[in-house]
Amino acid sequence: MTHNLKRTFAMLLLAIFGSTILYNCEPDPDSLGEQLFNDDAAQGNEISYPVIAYNYNNNDSIRSDAARLISGVNESGTASYVGVLGAFTESQFGMQRASYVTQLRMPVDNYDFNGANPKVDSVVLVVRPPANTTANTYFFESDSLKTNTFEKSDFPVDGVATAVSIEKKTYPVRKYGKIGGGVSKSMKINVHEVTTFLDSNDDTFKRSNKSISTGELLGSGVFDGNINSISITKKSDNSVVFTGNLGFRMKLSNTNFFQTHILDKKGKPELQDASNFIRYFKGIKISVDETDKYLYQFSPNDLQLIMYYKYDKTDNGTTTRPQTNLVFNLGGSNAHIGLYEYNNAGTPVANALAASNSNEGDEKLYIQGMGGPSVVMKIKDETIADLRKIYVEKKAGILSAKIRVYVDPLSWKNTNSTEDRKFTLLNNTLNTNGTIDFSKLAYTSDLSTGLGLYNYNKDKDYYDIIVTKTIKDLVEEAKDSDGNLIKNLPLLISAGTFATNATGTLLGVRNTTRAFDMNRIILTGIDKTNANPKRIQLMVTYGTKK
Repeated sequence: MTHNLKRTFAMLLLAIFGSTILYNCEPDPDSLGEQLFNDDAAQGNEISYPVIAYNYNNNDSIRSDAARLISGVNESGTASYVGVLGAFTESQFGMQRASYVTQLRMPVDNYDFNGANPKVDSVVLVVRPPANTTANTYFFESDSLKTNTFEKSDFPVDGVATAVSIEKKTYPVRKYGKIGGGVSKSMKINVHEVTTFLDSNDDTFKRSNKSISTGELLGSGVFDGNINSISITKKSDNSVVFTGNLGFRMKLSNTNFFQTHILDKKGKPELQDASNFIRYFKGIKISVDETDKYLYQFSPNDLQLIMYYKYDKTDNGTTTRPQTNLVFNLGGSNAHIGLYEYNNAGTPVANALAASNSNEGDEKLYIQGMGGPSVVMKIKDETIADLRKIYVEKKAGILSAKIRVYVDPLSWKNTNSTEDRKFTLLNNTLNTNGTIDFSKLAYTSDLSTGLGLYNYNKDKDYYDIIVTKTIKDLVEEAKDSDGNLIKNLPLLISAGTFATNATGTLLGVRNTTRAFDMNRIILTGIDKTNANPKRIQLMVTYGTKK
């Protein structure tokens, strides 16, 4: 495709790159784009090249401890975190199930439970959603809100049956999986005692496939796909009796465990300090029974485990049994891990990974969050040599370069998946055995200079991965900050996005949302016959003098 362009050509270049990229203080006659300012005319051309793209096996494992569950940092400098629960099975990627393990701590050391003879009334686990942002929706608000108001005449307030009014607001969470066609949205969530010490100094406890042993079942509940907020007020004076913030509240039936393991240990070494406690009560695991429902996201640092109990209180010789509660600390000071389980034997993704060809590329490209596969893309050295020849002989200026990759027709989709599908793109270095050297990951020069990562064409269902500056540097034989020629490095594309602070500044190459990204996608890769018009290609638009 050829375009005849006038002054707008130079203006477009300046808008994309900035004059510092296109025009040096001591211009070389062969400088990329310089000739486009001459004679007020230029001719534009688009040329395409094959790209080597192949599946990369992450062995269904990813670092998923607290340091990798960060979704971003807000204006006050506080990090927000995201975890995943649930399970989902489909034909291309197989089964993926997500559980969560965390330590917990007493609110203070050597807790005295307010008085003598403490006895458990009930224990509640509250699982809350992250706060919705402009970039991420974790639950659906105004359009899906349901409000239910009802009354009870015998609600216990300080041990007295009281007439109350209860307002319950219900919101559906965002789900990834089987969510339509009359499929039940209910999942059984289990809470177990953890019997493995979660040693945060051991790197194996940072991986999503770590084996964690469990003991007693503390309780189970049915999650119906919705979260609720509750407000209870007295009918007599409208005073607030109870407020339950937005979340899923699950009553744990094994109160005897908390009586014998917590309350009966009053004054004993097990509760003396946090160090003793986390070795005694090692943590809890939250998991689901199902293997084929959906995945959904929650806020790990907002988990609450609340134990309601009564104790002896003596005033003026009179002993009463008031109720109070103890809220365990499940927040950031505790070791915690997202645990991800896979069963993809015999699936297309397993077959593709087993037959992956790093020399020629693969016909279908599989990308999955939470430790699933990534894709490596390599621009051929012959391509760079050909572009350099055009650059020198035709005095060509590159306007844009992009790797166009189509979504494969077999890619699993639902109504909630496309808008949330996100990718990270990094330069990477391969070791001699073909594995990625994760210590040498780097942002692409396009991202670093503000050109972005990719654009999505919804109508034609393809992604244009931006590599303009990357190609420009290679063709121009640019040098890095150490004075070395910039190398033609492979590109690693994975599920998720880069975590940022409140101003949009990236938090680092390893701070991505891949550890809790629920999406998976199949892209169209190479075609050895070059007959498939939707094969992956590098598309370069360059300008020459008219």
